[in-house]
Amino acid sequence: MSHNKEIQKLNNRLDKCRHKLNAAIEREDTPIIRQFKLEIEQINKKLKGLKGKQQFEVGKQGSAVLKLPFNRVLTKAEQADMGKLKKSVKGLVVVHPMTKLGKELGVKEITGYAPKAF
Repeated sequence: MSHNKEIQKLNNRLDKCRHKLNAAIEREDTPIIRQFKLEIEQINKKLKGLKGKQQFEVGKQGSAVLKLPFNRVLTKAEQADMGKLKKSVKGLVVVHPMTKLGKELGVKEITGYAPKAF
């Protein structure tokens, strides 16, 4: 299972546990309150680990992209026909500013990174 799906699944479980905890607090059911507090703590620990792992992988991918010797902003025409561009330039990595990688690298426009000039 991918990291995003795993994180989403844990967030959904966390949300359910919080709602059940609130209901248990209203009923003043102390054993159930303790159980859900413990479960929420465990889920938060797993989420923190997964998010850290995901951040590490994005950083590793970002450093690999930055090692490519050539980069430039893509024109609108190149963006429109991305398939043709990727076939003509071997090893091209396109980074969009709205993706995690794009935010990590701090790009403002769609940028192409490649081992040679294109």
